[in-house]
Amino acid sequence: MRTETVAAIADRLAAYDRVVEIGIGNRLAVARELAARGVAVTATDIVDQETSPSVQFVRDDVTAPTLSVYEEADALFAQNLPPELHKPTARLAARVGADFVFTTLGGDPPLVEVSRETVPGETLFVADISGE
Repeated sequence: MRTETVAAIADRLAAYDRVVEIGIGNRLAVARELAARGVAVTATDIVDQETSPSVQFVRDDVTAPTLSVYEEADALFAQNLPPELHKPTARLAARVGADFVFTTLGGDPPLVEVSRETVPGETLFVADISGE
């Protein structure tokens, strides 16, 4: 991901005190940038991932989540979230009272109601979780 895209996403998410990044994989740049800005960041994935000392990692699956991982989050964030995870993540966000901000895989449309925010090189989708 381009440096300006990482910075723009971090600018958007830095308003939150605590963010859980779902399905982090090897995409660490946003989580590290948020942590550098003083945001408490927890990263999750279904397989163990190396993060950094400033980013807590928890192995978890949003389709069968461990609620305690997400309960204190102000926002759930995901990069390149596949369509089959849009609805489970929106339900999880609604359940814990967190915002849900994500990007999709290329041309995949969001499968939940969203508003769109354009940042350099990317579109952020902000889910409307009120109906979840």
